[in-house]
Amino acid sequence: MTTTLWHERASALQIDGRAFIDGQRVWAKSEQRFDDLSPVDGRNLGPVARCDSADVDAAVAAARAAFDDRRWAGKSPAQRKRVLIKFADLVQQYGAELALLETLDMGKPIKYSQSVDVGATANCLRWYGEAIDKIYDEIAPTAANSLALITREPVGVVAAIVPWNYPMIMAAWKIAPALAAGNSVILKPSEKSPLTALRLAEIGLEAGLPPGVFNVVPGYGHEAGSALALHMDIDCIGFTGSTRTGKLIMQMAGQSNLKRAWTELGGKSANIVCADCPDLDAAVQAAIGSIYFNQGESCNAPSRLFVEESIKERFLEKALAMMPSFQPGDPLDEATVMGAIVDATQLKTVMGYIDAGKAAGAALLWGGEQVRGDSGGYYVQPTLFDKVDSGMSIAREEIFGPVLSVLSFSDINDAVKQANASPFGLQAAVWTANISKAIQTARALRAGTVHVNQYDGDDITVPFGGYKQSGNGRDKSLHAFDKYTELKTTWIQIG
Repeated sequence: MTTTLWHERASALQIDGRAFIDGQRVWAKSEQRFDDLSPVDGRNLGPVARCDSADVDAAVAAARAAFDDRRWAGKSPAQRKRVLIKFADLVQQYGAELALLETLDMGKPIKYSQSVDVGATANCLRWYGEAIDKIYDEIAPTAANSLALITREPVGVVAAIVPWNYPMIMAAWKIAPALAAGNSVILKPSEKSPLTALRLAEIGLEAGLPPGVFNVVPGYGHEAGSALALHMDIDCIGFTGSTRTGKLIMQMAGQSNLKRAWTELGGKSANIVCADCPDLDAAVQAAIGSIYFNQGESCNAPSRLFVEESIKERFLEKALAMMPSFQPGDPLDEATVMGAIVDATQLKTVMGYIDAGKAAGAALLWGGEQVRGDSGGYYVQPTLFDKVDSGMSIAREEIFGPVLSVLSFSDINDAVKQANASPFGLQAAVWTANISKAIQTARALRAGTVHVNQYDGDDITVPFGGYKQSGNGRDKSLHAFDKYTELKTTWIQIG
């Protein structure tokens, strides 16, 4: 589709910002709303329901009624499978609409909203649908006069709170395993990107999800989010977002009904490139492409780049040659590879870190400026700092923007020590032709995922999550079912 056609579709788009509760679109009970502003050009996309505790109560009541009467939980795994596969098919059918909503809402290039986000969302729904009728329960070894069954049951009512950087994908990672297991779900999208979540609820209903099984309550974290975390009739909450908010979610879960709380939080991922890297060009492309993908707004972005001193000059020369191709452009142009920062607040945060890097003495080799100001949107050049040390804020704190910090090392053990000297432990990478060094380094790195001689290798089949303050529990893979199910032992006397 041409840029002109995308802009025409955007202009004609009619936004429905009402919440989705018990199979119906409804405004907040308070009648309060907030404006959904697009980072692409600052336009007001439309009003969105500002849900609070009263709306959360209504959504929980609907979800609990749906769970208790077993309109969804009582279906066989094969029946739930068919609905989720249809859900996935419909996501692809409505792919252009969903991609446009995603781009307008949070600023990522339409190229990736279509090719990455829509496809990954549909794949996730389909994968968990396909998986659920292939998971077997257990029989424990007992004496001949007993039968001991170990079964998985849905936990009940699940709340999911997701961020604005990958709104559809993050929603799918939560709702797909939860729904597949037979739970009822209440999803709160970020107030910065609520539109695809609301549309997904309608699509789920069309696919065959019964009313009350999948509800969406848009709103602010301190209103709708805290109401979910504190609610006494929610059995489990899954959260993806900042470490600061994740800690609050854990506290609220504990002070209410001790609901299970699962978190996927921040990251400051280390990417270590050794002098014996088997393909320097590939290492450069992965380092640059991964940090600037999605405008750097990725929790697993490799924002700390450790390069061995003997190859650092060559590495930076190749890296700087790539920088012009990541200049921000119109997100509705299919040639654009880097779009807009999500809002003015995040733009200010990113620019603040860039200023802090300069003030601390880091060498700014590229970028560092706000651009496309006449568009009305929020855009920052891809930014690369050299001569960074681990004490600088740009090397310690999650920026969530297109800023790369380059550090050097001469001893791999020192690089690992610096990589681990972080409160985060989400992802890491090492590039080396020495398989023993690769394995030893991967084992030493305290991260939930370690890449070797690549950075973007990934699939729904492997778990995603972090060590330390990057969270607890895992999204993706069969391990995600652990979060949304209870284990029950049934001991039967038979003789």
